[in-house]
Amino acid sequence: MAWDNLYASAFEKVRARIGSTGRVLLAYNTNIDAVKYLERKDLEERVEKAGKEEVFQYAEELPKRIENVPQLLGSILWSIKRGKAAELFVESCSTRFYMKRWGWDELRMGGQVGIMANLLGGVYGVPVIAHVPQLSGLQASLFKDGPIYVPKVEEGRLKLVHPRDFGGDEENCLHYIYEFPRGFTVFDLEAPRENRFIGSADDYNPNVYIRPEFLKHFGEIASEAQLAIISGLQALTKENYREPFEIIEQHLEVLNEKGIPVHLEFAFTPDETVRKAIIDLLGKFWSVGLNEVELASIMEVMGEKGLAEKLLSHDPVDPIAVTEAMLKLAEKTGVKRIHFHTYGYYLALTEYEGDFVRDALLFAALAAAAKAKLGDVRSIDDVVKAMDVPVNEKAKPVEEALVKEYGMKDGIAEVGAYQLAFVPTKIVAKPKSTVGIGDTISSSAFVGEFALR
Repeated sequence: MAWDNLYASAFEKVRARIGSTGRVLLAYNTNIDAVKYLERKDLEERVEKAGKEEVFQYAEELPKRIENVPQLLGSILWSIKRGKAAELFVESCSTRFYMKRWGWDELRMGGQVGIMANLLGGVYGVPVIAHVPQLSGLQASLFKDGPIYVPKVEEGRLKLVHPRDFGGDEENCLHYIYEFPRGFTVFDLEAPRENRFIGSADDYNPNVYIRPEFLKHFGEIASEAQLAIISGLQALTKENYREPFEIIEQHLEVLNEKGIPVHLEFAFTPDETVRKAIIDLLGKFWSVGLNEVELASIMEVMGEKGLAEKLLSHDPVDPIAVTEAMLKLAEKTGVKRIHFHTYGYYLALTEYEGDFVRDALLFAALAAAAKAKLGDVRSIDDVVKAMDVPVNEKAKPVEEALVKEYGMKDGIAEVGAYQLAFVPTKIVAKPKSTVGIGDTISSSAFVGEFALR
């Protein structure tokens, strides 16, 4: 199949129509990413100093939260060993101070909402309304120019202003990102692919702090939107999830009443109670996006442990196991669209049919490749610069398995009452960065799909 032709066609279709999608509401997590590019000698010295034996315990099994330096370093090793991303809340002040002294190489926009706002509003020109838990001067400065708005209340009246015009200077919410390239070696561990570990060191996002403007004026804010993307639930725990979930459920009811399709961008959620609560809430969403680690964690709490293990035992991830897991999740929750992204290919299981689902995935894959290649995508025309990135050869057996199992043709198959769409991705050999690629994929595919409808 001429995937490059399909890529080129999908890009042109989305570029022509993406301006017609209307405003996108983004909630709830925005922060500042302090990015550190790991160095072997430095990391090995830190592990030895912290106690190699204790550190390596956490390289095998992640803690639920980070309460000391060995857990931080062990969690970084866990990600390196598997080439998989993970994010944990850093509980202890002494470990936060340790990370601050370790330093960073650059500061960037972080949080799913922040990254998506800069992409949708600053690159694609799609107007967005963003929830920013803490609007510091530094946080505001990291937003791109473009139709990016935050709600501001003056004399009881709601206004939408660019974050730089908000005029507040609240706290900085810092997340520490430890990035490593493919082949990065530390002790006897070698990263099978590039990725990162994230230590979140702010107290607003982990508790899903919701601003007063969103509490008092949500109906009015929602009336300004045509689509919505919700994210940032991953750090909640069984101790603190109930209050934010009550508010989120109220917000979902308002959005559903107004007929606004809502996407949930799932992320690695260590707490099982919260994962179960998310599953219970999924029926109120139109769509959910996740990767193999996240899908496996959902299968675990659904009692599908064998399937969860299958999802993590093959490289590339077994697409038949992924489809089986997505079907179980769709049937249990009633969610209309499940978007699965992994290294090398994407799948979308939808209640509805149409090539536009596949084309939106192709656009998203091109956007992700452009971000990996360029580091920062400045305009939608930058996206096409990834056309020369080769299509992943390792996705051929994945496609063949889908053709054999489901009779897939041109990346589309009928699976029971659902449509399954598949695309092989473009792989950048030496990406400038991996942070935000998942958010780029999911928001581009979701908004791109509605642009093409």
